[in-house]
This record gives sequence, C-alpha cells and structure tokens, in this order.
Amino acid sequence: METNENIKQVVKDIYSGIALQSKEENASSCCGTGGCSTVDYSIFSEDYSKLEGYNPDADLSLGCGIPTQFAGIKKGQTLVDLGSGAGNDCFVARALVGEIGKVIGLDMTEAMINKARSNADKLGFNNVEFRLGDIEKMPIAGNTADVVISNCVLNLVPDKQKAFSEIYRVLKPGAHFCISDVVLKGILPEKLKNAAEMYAGCVSGALQKDDYLNSINQTGFKNIKIHTEKQILIPGDILSNFLSSSEIEVMKNSSFGIFSITVYGEKPSSCCSPDSGCC
Repeated sequence: METNENIKQVVKDIYSGIALQSKEENASSCCGTGGCSTVDYSIFSEDYSKLEGYNPDADLSLGCGIPTQFAGIKKGQTLVDLGSGAGNDCFVARALVGEIGKVIGLDMTEAMINKARSNADKLGFNNVEFRLGDIEKMPIAGNTADVVISNCVLNLVPDKQKAFSEIYRVLKPGAHFCISDVVLKGILPEKLKNAAEMYAGCVSGALQKDDYLNSINQTGFKNIKIHTEKQILIPGDILSNFLSSSEIEVMKNSSFGIFSITVYGEKPSSCCSPDSGCC
C-alpha cells in the first residue's frame, strides 16, 4: 500500500499535468488523470456552462457535482474552496458573494494555482485569492469562512479526519460547508484500493459512505444532510488496467457501488472546538 506522502506526490504529479491540458482532454480521461481511456467522463462532471460566473478557461471537467448549488451562498460572505484547481467553482462562487465578498481557493498543486491566478487576472477580479497549501494543514486562519465548498477533492486527501477538522477550524461559528465528493458502498477490490493511479482517479481514496458521514459527525458538525447522490460506473477498459476480466465480472455482480454525493453540514454557533467539551 502506498504511503500518504507517496499518494500526495502522485496526485501532485498527475494534476500538474492536468493543469496544462484542455477541458476536452481531461473529460476524456480517468477523472482527469490522463492515459486511462477515451471514454466520455461526463458521468463524473456536471455542466457549469449556464451558471453565472462560469469561465470556460477555468473548467477542466474535474468535478463530480456543483457544490455552490446547495451552499446557500450570500452577498458579502467569505468563501473557501478546497482543491480549487483552475478556479472553476471559485469564479461561480464569486458571482454569488459579489464584489463585496471574498473567495479563497486552496490547492496543493503549484501548476493549478498558477493557472487559477492567471484566469483571475484575465477576469480582473481583486476579491478572488488562490493559496498554495495542504487541506490537512490549511494556510488559513481559524474562524475565517462563512462557507467552505469542495468538488471531488477530499477523496484525494489521505487523512479525511484531519481534513474535516481543518474545515471545522476555518469556518466561523454558525457557518457551514457544502462538499461534492466520491464515496463507496461495499468492498472495493484490493487491486484498486492499492493503486495510486486509481487514488488520483478519484476512486481508491474514497471512504465508505457511512464512514464518510461518521467522520463529519465526529468532527462536531450538525444538521448534516445529503442533497444529491448519483451512482458512477467505471468503464471496463479502465478497470482492465487493474483487474482481470473475471475480477471485473465479480465486481459488477457484487453489491459494490461508487457514488458522487453533495453533502452539507454546519459548525455549531457557539463552540470552541469539537473535542474541547464546551459544546
């Protein structure tokens, strides 16, 4: 099994390459990782083109939902987007917070940060900021955000509990998150679980749905709800890179499933930290 640091390096390497590709190239690859297949991967991504604030240069077709749709974003708020990529969700969020609000995008891949900053400069935005950093240890002060969003990124983070704890820390009391992500139901085949390429491809790093929701709950979030849930089917030619034909057949006939969900949760309005005993 790959170590956390090895997995992070694979993710950085792959997504650095993605930053230099077009939306069309990313949409025809394994959740954007490249070299897997020529299959149309619209089953992962959603159509942003009709949303206010949409910028095609920032859309690399890497998401698995539209978290801004259910995030209750208001004018003047401060929003943080985790795994902001080329800035797609940030620019849609900016249209919602308006010129008096602020959007902070966080990504651990320097090439993505550079691409996002270039896109923001072209648009002339002065209230959208992109920071290089790790979701497990965010370079963002506590109690900063009114809203945290993320789109198909936390499944790439090795320590999900740390990630949710950091989300909790940067949110203001009474603030909330809305995250689109990939979760599992049933047992992921061991060969997929141990493949770093499939980790970067949004699958083997995903948690069981119940474990994912339990992590959110244990962090201290309240009023947790799932807004959308959609099953994702991985084409056989991608699976054949990791599994034999008989193993693929067993997987297809099992109760195993991969799902994209959009989940919402709130930080209590009067709380120090989830493990301090004060809430």
